[in-house]
Amino acid sequence: MSELRFEDYIIPAAALGPENPLPQLDAHPDLHGRIPLDPSVPEEEGRYVGFGGRSTCLPYRPQDNYDRERVPRAFHAAVLENEILRATFLPELGGRLWSLLHKPSGRELLDANPVFQPANLAIRNAWFSGGVEWNIGIIGHTPFTCSPIFAARLHADDGTPVLRMYEWERLRGVPYQLDAYLPDGSLVLFVRARIRNPHGHEIPMYWWSNIAVPETPDTRVLVPASSAYHFGYTDSMNSVPIPHHLDTDVSYTTNLNHAMDFFFRIPPGRRPWITALRGDGSGLAQTSTARLRGRKLFLWGQGPGGRRWQEFLSVPGQAYIEIQAGLARTQLECLPMPAGAEWAWLEAYGLLQADPAVVHGDDWGRAWRAADVKLDELIPQPELDAEFAHGAAWVDRPPEEVVQRGSGWGALEQWRRARDGEAPFCGEELPFGDPTGAEQAPWLALLEDGAFPSAPPAADPGAWMVQAEWRQKLESAVREGKGDHWLSWLHMGVMRCDAGDIAGAREAWEHSLALQPSPWALRNMAVLAGQAEDKEKAADLWLQAYRLLPEGLQLAVECGQALLAADRPREWLDILPTLPLDIREYGRIRYLQARALLAIGEIDEVEEMLYGLVVPDMREGEVSLSELWFNLQEQRLSREESLPIDDALRARVRKEFPPPGDIDFRMVTHE
Repeated sequence: MSELRFEDYIIPAAALGPENPLPQLDAHPDLHGRIPLDPSVPEEEGRYVGFGGRSTCLPYRPQDNYDRERVPRAFHAAVLENEILRATFLPELGGRLWSLLHKPSGRELLDANPVFQPANLAIRNAWFSGGVEWNIGIIGHTPFTCSPIFAARLHADDGTPVLRMYEWERLRGVPYQLDAYLPDGSLVLFVRARIRNPHGHEIPMYWWSNIAVPETPDTRVLVPASSAYHFGYTDSMNSVPIPHHLDTDVSYTTNLNHAMDFFFRIPPGRRPWITALRGDGSGLAQTSTARLRGRKLFLWGQGPGGRRWQEFLSVPGQAYIEIQAGLARTQLECLPMPAGAEWAWLEAYGLLQADPAVVHGDDWGRAWRAADVKLDELIPQPELDAEFAHGAAWVDRPPEEVVQRGSGWGALEQWRRARDGEAPFCGEELPFGDPTGAEQAPWLALLEDGAFPSAPPAADPGAWMVQAEWRQKLESAVREGKGDHWLSWLHMGVMRCDAGDIAGAREAWEHSLALQPSPWALRNMAVLAGQAEDKEKAADLWLQAYRLLPEGLQLAVECGQALLAADRPREWLDILPTLPLDIREYGRIRYLQARALLAIGEIDEVEEMLYGLVVPDMREGEVSLSELWFNLQEQRLSREESLPIDDALRARVRKEFPPPGDIDFRMVTHE
């Protein structure tokens, strides 16, 4: 019998910590948001590359205050189970499908990470590996990857229990819905996705289902394609043949030394699917209806940086790759979603078993066609299409019980639309409740009372809002003399900055400071000065902001970065003893301390600090620790051998002094 139950799922977990109150004004785009195209990419297929890109996570706040002290934690889990499969979802972590167990064999089909360990790989910073992540809206990882979303239960027409997960995505202003279910006796887990554009205009839209599976030397990734777009995190994206590229069979990921993406070019009309099969010919297969046409492989590579990233995100020996499925051909693009459009599709996940001699044979076409035949036995395409059509009968059905609440932003938007005489963005199938959350309270007050409430300047400034309708309401209220105070002007500045009105943002923050000095407006002015390359002014402003809020971790980090950028390392070193102990010992602060010490020539102290230095929020693609190591060795050799620090010495250092493994996060190394 198929069942849906809710229970605790206990694993060692790092603390996520509070959100960063500082608005993300500087560009922090995903690595895929800035890839140039090689001429081998046809113009038609590159048409939407760059379309819909975002450089900040606004209106969301960064999640960058996590640690690496893992203790057992009980996560709320939703479990779907039938005779064949048991699927475990974590609704408080973006609805991640954490585990998919094949019961007859006892085999886990996904990479079920044994720990929860955030790291800096998403546009909001915090991201964790493992399972299946549902990514919506912007290039990169979903804003909800480390946040709760709504979870509810209902039943399909035949009585099958359905897990419904949903949210209001604030950046694009869309509701999305995931209905997961396991019919009696089904060999596959079904996940039905739906996105609706409630606006009267076109919007950019993005979706990728990121599926982590174990990486082993005998695992082969199969897909019905003979070419792919390749990105090696070094240069442009180019078209390459599959499976052999540069005399290497890239379908076996342990053949590759550094991180790579392969966006497979599945021909039009061919069934979209992807699988990762071990040496015995078995493994997870994912397929879908036609809307989800893109398929991708991501791997970390076998180099020291890739191995370090794998350990950093999990535990030693827990290696994974990602096989992914998306709306577009690549992750460099969003697709234009017409006004009022609804996009929906059905995904299926299950164990595929094929003849190992064939699927691991030298004939690539014969290998993937053998897997294609077995996929048709597992879930034929007509059956999948029929299942999708049958779902239309209950997809708009209200849930019987909301088991977990997500954010209050969907409720607030429904409230605003009702007040402004606009149509609701969804019906009873997605109940968001009332906007009673603390984050929404100031904005609800603006809507209900016509004025944004004030607060003390050292207090958290509250959640950001960049939606055009709310900006108009706030600007109108202040023009009418309602809520004309420092906090209203602070928020107006953030809204203007996000809309590209930098002059207007500066004016708003200057007015906010004239009404009431605050660390928040000073910090935002410092960001503008930094963007204008006025490093001295930026550092002075960050110092002023820090002195008004010396207990702020993120403000201290930014202040240290600004002082080093302005070549004022001694000022930063003088500040460090005044910081609270927990901030002074934070990994990013210690890294900035090491940089300052190196800048004044204290190489012995820097070397001592580097051994064992852990920076929890290391960014994907960041090489700061290895570069600090190389700079240290350059200074040491220069002193010991009376050599100038020139290109020859730098090349020698990189050849003779590889960084210790625990600080080497280079996604690409040049031998």
